[in-house]
Amino acid sequence: MYQAKIYITLKQSVLDPQGSAVTKSLHAMGYENVKDVRVGRYLVVDVDAPSKEAAGEQVHDMCRKLLANPVIEDYTFELVEV
Repeated sequence: MYQAKIYITLKQSVLDPQGSAVTKSLHAMGYENVKDVRVGRYLVVDVDAPSKEAAGEQVHDMCRKLLANPVIEDYTFELVEV
């Protein structure tokens, strides 16, 4: 069994109003050195697959079809055997 740790964020070309709000709030708190914040999602998915390659293919497929919107979002993931 493999565990996929999936990170989904808006593409750099897409405006992130939530990230902008967090950036402004951090500046108001005195963290002026924060240049940008991008808000995203983190998912953990357990996949029962015969190999790491098969698990990776399934996770890519899940992300493309359901978990991420490929038009406006990017995703990365890491797989660990559990």
